[in-house]
Amino acid sequence: MPVLLTTMPAITLSGHDGSMKTSFAYIRPALRASVLACALLLAACASQPPPTEELAAARLSVARAGDGDADQYAPTQIAQARRALEQAQAAAGNGRDAEARTLALSASALADLAHARARQAVTESELAQRRAEITNLRQRLQVEE
Repeated sequence: MPVLLTTMPAITLSGHDGSMKTSFAYIRPALRASVLACALLLAACASQPPPTEELAAARLSVARAGDGDADQYAPTQIAQARRALEQAQAAAGNGRDAEARTLALSASALADLAHARARQAVTESELAQRRAEITNLRQRLQVEE
């Protein structure tokens, strides 16, 4: 008597037979989210204009601080401001607009600080000079009496 051998479909560990086609339906939400994230990232990058205004303001602030004796009274801050401005200009030249904007704002703030410290030092010097003049005048008035 001949024995009939029948073949059964192979069952994988996941419980599906090998004849089923692989479905990528479970990947679609992740793929859509990735595409959406990339689109939003590109839109965010494209919406930032070049930092021309920030760079111009930083140049103006550094020049004003330099004209206001910051080199003499606040050399550290004015040097930092100039360095930040140079880095901002280099970053803008290389297309790194976000970095250039941040560095330009930093340069402006440092230059404004240097300018304020220079003005403070000049004002304190003038105050000391005026006090010395008052003391001198008082002494002269007492001698004349």
